[in-house]
Amino acid sequence: MVEYTLSLDSIFSSLADPIRRDILKRVTERELNISDIAMPYPISLAAISKHLKILERAQLIIKRKQGKEQFVTISPVALKHAGDYIDQYASLWDERFDRLESLLKKGEK
Repeated sequence: MVEYTLSLDSIFSSLADPIRRDILKRVTERELNISDIAMPYPISLAAISKHLKILERAQLIIKRKQGKEQFVTISPVALKHAGDYIDQYASLWDERFDRLESLLKKGEK
């Protein structure tokens, strides 16, 4: 349980930053090298590297080397953990909204 919670903490804190979310979105579409990832952002390559380390630590991305270049792609396992966690609460709130709707309909009669 503790390990699962630490994993979720790492995932959600990684996703809290808009640049990291954008990087994740872009590597979901296709594998990118570090230079391609850094290109659209007005920050240093060192800052991009820090963002990538955070995403990698949260297991949201996978890095691989090919020669001197590093390529980054998404690792869907961590996103599945986060999605499963959110789904638990989504079903809970769906039930509550259904009950509220039922009570409101009874009150209209």
